[in-house]
Order: sequence, then C-alpha cells, then structure tokens
Amino acid sequence: MHVSPTSSACGALVTGIDLSQELSADQVAELRSRWLEHKVLVFPDQPLSTDQLVRFTRYFGEIGEDPFFGHIDENENVAAVQRNADETTPIFAEIFHSDWSFLETPPAGTVLYGITIPPVGGNTLFADQVAAYEGLSEAMRERADALVAIHSAELGYAPDGLYGENDKDSGRSMKILPSEKAREKCEHPFVRTHRETGKKALFSSPAYIQGFAGMEKADSDALLLEYYAHQISEPYVYSHPWQKDMLVMWDNRSVLHSATGGYDGYDRLLHRTTIADTEF
Repeated sequence: MHVSPTSSACGALVTGIDLSQELSADQVAELRSRWLEHKVLVFPDQPLSTDQLVRFTRYFGEIGEDPFFGHIDENENVAAVQRNADETTPIFAEIFHSDWSFLETPPAGTVLYGITIPPVGGNTLFADQVAAYEGLSEAMRERADALVAIHSAELGYAPDGLYGENDKDSGRSMKILPSEKAREKCEHPFVRTHRETGKKALFSSPAYIQGFAGMEKADSDALLLEYYAHQISEPYVYSHPWQKDMLVMWDNRSVLHSATGGYDGYDRLLHRTTIADTEF
C-alpha cells in the first residue's frame, strides 16, 4: 500500500490495495491511521460491487443514519447521489457542510463511490477545518471556543425547504425525503475536539447552523458568515476530481465538503454510505 498526500491542505491518494478483497486487521488499522491523518482518502481504480462497498464501510464503524435520503433498491445501506443529463434543478449540496451535523451524534465519516462520471466538472471540494481553526487569529479562536451552535436540517429538508415539496416536483432524480422532522434542533460546540486525534476543528457551516446560542440573529448571522469566509478560503481547500470506480472517504469531524457543477448535459451517479460515530 502506498499513500501519497495531495499538494493541498488535506487529502491523500491510496494505491497498492484491492478493496474488492477482504482486508486484514492490520490493513484496516493502517487505513484508519492514514484517514485520521489526511482526513480524505482517495482510492482510484477500485471496481466494487454494492456489497463490497458496504463491507468496506463497515471496517470503520457501523452504517450510519441518512435521515432524509432514500436508499437504492438493491441495498438499504446505500444512497444514490444522482443527477441526470436533462436535469435543470440546482446542484445538490453546493454549500460547504459536515454531513448530518444536526444529529445528536453526527456521523464520523462518509464514503462516496464513482459509477457514472462526466468527462468535465463535478469536483468535490474539501475544506480542512483543523487547519482553518489553527489559522484563526487568537481573538477569533478564543471566541470560537466559547460558541455553541444551533444545528437544524430545516432550511434544506423541511417540506418548505430547499429540497422540500417544491423540489420533489422539479424533476430531481435523487431520492430526497423531506419531513417535518427536519425542523428539530440540536446544539453542538462550534469548535469540536476530535475524539480520536484530540485535534480541534471548526464544526459545520450555514448549511445547518441556524445561529449561535444566546445571540441576536443579526449578530449571530454576521459572525457565522465571518467564520464561514475563513473556513472555506483557498489555503484550506482541496478540489477533488472524480473518475469511474474511484472511492473517496472523508472524516466529517475534520473537514467540510461541497459539490460543484459544470457537467450539464451528462449523467452523474455515485453511491454513498455513511459511517456512524459512537459519540460526539
């Protein structure tokens, strides 16, 4: 196995391992160590069945909850991130976020596998939030340490949200399941200490944060956007290009991610699994 870091703030390319085969305990331990170190691992040229994708995911934890996604027909543990060539709906998940940060115990990681990949566009952006935290001024870092954020899926997945009832009639091919449950709220520290590495990271973004506890909305919104501009600035971002049969796994506790477009007129299909965490 060979691991080559990208030239960006996070991410590494992993070769010399066949994920279609069962992995040994030593291989899994090595991959977990590299995953925690680089935050995003990229495995090119990995033809995998759906069952093999799920097996790989389970090496790193239980299958996590995907509260507002439907699953593919063949496997209840896999969701399709899909966009058909003739779709005109907005690109899904264009705002940087950490997956399902509004849950009491958000997922540890996400695995995404490329099946139908357009010849242009569609990069996934990853923003290293450990580096972003460490890059704050002392005053902004101290303030971040004291903030508690109110997370909710309401803006996206409530019936009147971005992916709500109106979006269901727009021709979107993804199975998105809006629900009144999306209005529920959960508070998390804005600075998260990683339970495995001990490193601090800024946690989530305006995609799921509705405000900071104890602050007026206008002040809270302004402060959140100030942090967000820093969190996703160029020094912290890795732009990942996709290939068919490529598997990417990332640590939701350490990075934000965002989808991009640029592939209008082409089908795009990736399969996604979620790695549960045991505690925040």
